Amino acid sequence: METMDYLSDTPVRSFKKPEVVIDHKKYDYYAEIDTSKGKIVVDLLEESAPNTVNSFVFLALHHYFDGLKWHRVVPGFVAQTGDPTGTGAGGPGYQFGLEIDPNLSYDAAGWVGMARTADPNSNGSQFFITLAPTPHLTGQYTIFGKVVAGMDVVQQLTQQDTIKTVKILRKPKS
Repeated sequence: METMDYLSDTPVRSFKKPEVVIDHKKYDYYAEIDTSKGKIVVDLLEESAPNTVNSFVFLALHHYFDGLKWHRVVPGFVAQTGDPTGTGAGGPGYQFGLEIDPNLSYDAAGWVGMARTADPNSNGSQFFITLAPTPHLTGQYTIFGKVVAGMDVVQQLTQQDTIKTVKILRKPKS
């Protein structure tokens, strides 16, 4: 697996739109999220949610998530981050719509989804990781990843914890 190069040296937190930075037909993508509690590895679901994964990867390659707090942690529900204001109201300067894969559901802890307002076209930079099955979210929020390592880290997160950095890894599809 290779680590993708960052596109900026320091965090950039405002964009008009994401550039295309992934080739979802050629590569499998993973995110290594280094937090104040330890590392979390997420298998990004580029086939199920190509626009969402591209936006997440684009932001990560600009250090967008570096230093951000897990601003919402509800035990037994979700841990949420991705807001540079730390209030739950911030975003990257652009929004995009839902991508729902009918073959996926929030049936377990460890699913990674996009947070949004009541508007289904308000996805931006905020994302959450489920801490338990949350079936009522299925079909309402884009699922774009699954934790494949570090679920013990996810379960320990609090609102005092931060993301140190996010590395994007990729490997050719076989």
